[in-house]
Parts: sequence; C-alpha cells; structure tokens
Amino acid sequence: MKINPKEALQKLANQKSKFLKLFEHGSLSVEIYKPIKVDLQKPHSYDEVYIIVSGTGHFINGETKSTVAPGDFFFVPAGVAHRFENFTEDFSTWVLFYGPEGGEAN
Repeated sequence: MKINPKEALQKLANQKSKFLKLFEHGSLSVEIYKPIKVDLQKPHSYDEVYIIVSGTGHFINGETKSTVAPGDFFFVPAGVAHRFENFTEDFSTWVLFYGPEGGEAN
C-alpha cells in the first residue's frame, strides 16, 4: 500500500475534517492531521508517532517544547498531554497510533 501526502491531504479536504484515518492493520492506525488555527488535542490512550508533512510551528510534548519542520519525527507515549502551537496555515502531519491501549511497556 502506498499513501501519498498530496492525495491524503486532498481526501482530508474533501471530508472537511481536521483528521482522516487512511490505513489500519492490527494495532496500527495511520491518519493525516491538519489542525486549523488551534490544536485542541487531548491525551490519547495509545502510543503515537507524528511525522511532519508540511509547515512549521512548535510541538508541546509533556514538558518539552520543540520546533517542527517537514520530516521531523515525534513520539508521544499514551496519556501524555501534547499539542501543536504557532503552526503555519500549511501545517500537516502523519499520525500513527499503535500498540495496546495504555501504551507499550518500556
């Protein structure tokens, strides 16, 4: 299976949503996410990975604040508060949820 960022973003735009699930296999779920002005995420019950597709901004991951740019990879353990801030209008990211509910053991 191949998922192209341009095609994924077009599907997302057609759904008029901030996120769209594109693929599932076992515990893996792959989404495209494009918040509008404000990222209102709450902590999730699964471990997750973000890979930035486009745009720039900042990512708050627990107590850590990082700049973001295309290609950047971020891991968020299940239950940790996180969000994107000060992101550009073209910001979008892949989101990968995986593992058991509550996160994987260290």
